[in-house]
Amino acid sequence: MKKRLPVLLVLALFGAMVLRSGDAAAGARQSLEVCARTLAPSLLPFFALSNLLSALGLADILSGTVGGLVQRLFHVSPAGAQAFLLGLSGGYPLGASVIADLRRTGRVDRAEAERLLAFCNNSGPAFILGAAGGVFQSPRAGLLLFITHVLAAVTVGVLLRGPAKDAAPAEKTAAPATIPLGRALTAAVSRAVTSTMTVCGYVVLFGALLGILTPLLSLPPLLRSAVTGFLELGGGISSLADMAPGPVPLALAAFMLGWGGVSVQLQTMGVLADTDISCARHLAGRALCGLFAAVFTFLGALILF
Repeated sequence: MKKRLPVLLVLALFGAMVLRSGDAAAGARQSLEVCARTLAPSLLPFFALSNLLSALGLADILSGTVGGLVQRLFHVSPAGAQAFLLGLSGGYPLGASVIADLRRTGRVDRAEAERLLAFCNNSGPAFILGAAGGVFQSPRAGLLLFITHVLAAVTVGVLLRGPAKDAAPAEKTAAPATIPLGRALTAAVSRAVTSTMTVCGYVVLFGALLGILTPLLSLPPLLRSAVTGFLELGGGISSLADMAPGPVPLALAAFMLGWGGVSVQLQTMGVLADTDISCARHLAGRALCGLFAAVFTFLGALILF
């Protein structure tokens, strides 16, 4: 029966989409407009530059400079420290993918992998500064959201840290081969297009599903945005576009970014499918990150806005 539940759920959604095809198409069309007007122009340049920095070795530079501090702060291994840095720089679900690879290769045990999963799979600066800042048309709002997102991840990491590990020397790895700038840029743009289309794909899919839920249309704007963001991050953030960057809308955006949406949870489950890592810590960690980020952002917005 457990294996049949996902099939029954998808069949139910498929049936609802067939019966209310007009509402589903309207929701998908509206989501496509959001992607074209807001998400794609905001995300693609940031994704491209973020990928370019990663290809040029930013993560290795950060690991060498602050890796020891991250180890002591969270009581993690050197590999765990790099997972935190990569998860913050790359965005969902890169952190989960890195942790899954570390577990497959035996560089972290199951307990550390599950603890890392609670605070290392985060939204990246490209999405927060590009999409969230762009939605509010305020670089200051985007910067506030990014800072509080990082602070929330650090807070959860400290709260959930295990016993202190013995100091371990940095893992020695071969120096990465130098990549010509032209090739790195081409690869970065290609990955940026793929990432942007993936985000927009989820936005359109969940937009169609939300279009079926016509009772949402009668909800107050903030509550409707909250429901949308709980399910899908991109659509939830975009739904705040007509709101001024005050404490409450920004706190709601911060919670969405920290929680990630059901779509991020599903992506993470897919990344971890062939490992022995449980997703329970990820669900709890994302909820905690969302709550802490909302509180930090609300307090910060009272001062800045």
